[in-house]
Amino acid sequence: MKQSRIRILTECSILIALASVLSVIKLVDMPYGGSVTPAAMLPILLFAYRHGTKWGLACATIYGVVQQLLGLENLSYFSTWQSVVGIIVLDYIVAYAAVGLGGIFRRAEKNQSLALFYGSILVCLLRYLCHVISGAILWAAYDFALPEGTTVLYSISYNATYMLPEAIILCAAAMYLGSVLDFSRDIPVRVRMERPDTAVTVCRLVGGLLAVFSAVFAVMTVFPALQDPESGEFTFALLDGLNWAVIAPIFCVAVVASAVLFIVSHLREKNNLAHGN
Repeated sequence: MKQSRIRILTECSILIALASVLSVIKLVDMPYGGSVTPAAMLPILLFAYRHGTKWGLACATIYGVVQQLLGLENLSYFSTWQSVVGIIVLDYIVAYAAVGLGGIFRRAEKNQSLALFYGSILVCLLRYLCHVISGAILWAAYDFALPEGTTVLYSISYNATYMLPEAIILCAAAMYLGSVLDFSRDIPVRVRMERPDTAVTVCRLVGGLLAVFSAVFAVMTVFPALQDPESGEFTFALLDGLNWAVIAPIFCVAVVASAVLFIVSHLREKNNLAHGN
């Protein structure tokens, strides 16, 4: 039992370190906190899936503390200790502790890839909710010169700009790893398939690539227009200059095509299992 705990704690430490390294690789860094990373939450999500909610919450909470230490500059926007404590709790401790719930679907969904996918959606929604509440209550006190009554809408919009692509990247990465590695073992091993279905493999690969493409495309086209080039402040004013007639269809087609391919691969896999293929 003692050796088992030592192994779990060692794995937790390694994955927190890996997640922290991924979190500083920022594809996009928003001016008032928040960023798009190469699936920085994935190591913690996988740990929670492997070892359960109790261990997952503990590991994710420690990760939240590390993230708070890495984001100390965001506390400089606030002058009262109540606001500082509120930011630490909502934007870091609670927001990242939610990643510890990433393995909650392990028993409910036998398909590992789908269980990780559902877990990814859940943790992203919970983290997004924490950031929205923080933005509407705490960050609203910061001088953004917003019209009265628009703080909630601003918080919803601001946090969605980085959490949506972050969620897409996380879901795609989790589903892919879930389809090729067996995380139920003490040491993850490749999933063994007696008769690999080429169609299922291709659908998942292309679907994952399209999901990542949609996130990267949104980041590269929309994000530059969300930040004033002179002041560096977040703004929606420059969005009118984007060619939405081109951007919107490309993004929507990529997302829908990715979803269809994953659904087709799942249905085909179930059909193969039902017929003993």
